[in-house]
Amino acid sequence: MAANTFSFLPISISTSQFCNEKPNNSSLLSIPLSSFCGNKLLISYSKLRNLALKCNNPSTIFTVLSTLPTKKYTSQKMQKWSARAIRSFGLGELEARKLKYPNTGTEALLMGILIEGTSPAAKFLRANGITFFKVREEIVELLGKSEMYFFSPEHPPLTEQAQRALDWAIEEKLKSGDSGEITTTHILLGIWSEKESAGHNILETLGFNDDKAKEVAKSMSGDVALNFK
Repeated sequence: MAANTFSFLPISISTSQFCNEKPNNSSLLSIPLSSFCGNKLLISYSKLRNLALKCNNPSTIFTVLSTLPTKKYTSQKMQKWSARAIRSFGLGELEARKLKYPNTGTEALLMGILIEGTSPAAKFLRANGITFFKVREEIVELLGKSEMYFFSPEHPPLTEQAQRALDWAIEEKLKSGDSGEITTTHILLGIWSEKESAGHNILETLGFNDDKAKEVAKSMSGDVALNFK
């Protein structure tokens, strides 16, 4: 059986209502005790192409993204997202919630890349003085803070600009003809392609430019002809 890599995003809620039942079309996965609270997890696909992991002890449910949202392409017509890209997206979504924003914008995607931190894109940004704390400070300066008693949805919907950034990443990967995964580098360049977005403006404020974008693009496999709007 081929191995799959997933990004685990913990959400602490009670699972007593379903831990005693095995969902339909599920498979049982054994994992080390040190990884989670139990030694077995039930895995099932949801309609949103996520995986819901349910432990056999009532404590925690893990939402596992297996792909990222797109409006232009079907899963059959695109390569897979890398584990780092999926993890970055989930962390960016979480940061949007922490800031109590109603949507996940390009600025949140940028924060997710920096929080994940292990990708070539994140390392390049840090090497050029663009850190998570600087980006977060610029976001609050640009977009402000939400009201104290406002609560973001569990999965803040993507803004149109953030959705276009992800679609740009897919499109550039398809144009390259390469069979590899869609990475955080593609997401970063997708953010940069959205000239009017908060993410682009923040990158520009912190010293990112088209020359640096072309330098970042060199880390992508394949000959990608960048087309920034």
